[in-house]
Amino acid sequence: MSKTAAYANALQLLVFNNTNIANIGDATGLRGSTAAGQLFISLHTADPGEGGNQSTNEISYTGYARVPVNRAAGAGGLTVTGGSVSPASVVTFGACTAGSGTATHFGIGVALAGATLLLYKGPIAPTIAVSAGVTPQLTTATAATED
Repeated sequence: MSKTAAYANALQLLVFNNTNIANIGDATGLRGSTAAGQLFISLHTADPGEGGNQSTNEISYTGYARVPVNRAAGAGGLTVTGGSVSPASVVTFGACTAGSGTATHFGIGVALAGATLLLYKGPIAPTIAVSAGVTPQLTTATAATED
């Protein structure tokens, strides 16, 4: 069984932009949260995999922290288009002051720290070589797609 493209897009809009999905159960459908809250973008040195969490293969350098994004349409968080999720604006991580690593993937999860639920993940192209003085950024062209 697989989702239709329209439902996959509606589901992503609910998760990432807090947009209701009408007519499931009744006219009010699946409702967004009362308080939209935030999601958190992470960098990874390898694919976290289907069974991974937000700390699986997460990059580690001095200055790194996950970046919070607002979970509401038009709030500068995430853009959902045709089954694809991407940052609505450039996502800037902390500058590296020590350590190094190569960010090959990004993740979207539910917490600022810890081995928490990873909702979506995707590759970064080109990858980001991180070393002292580098400030990693994801552009609006970085996307995770529904599979």
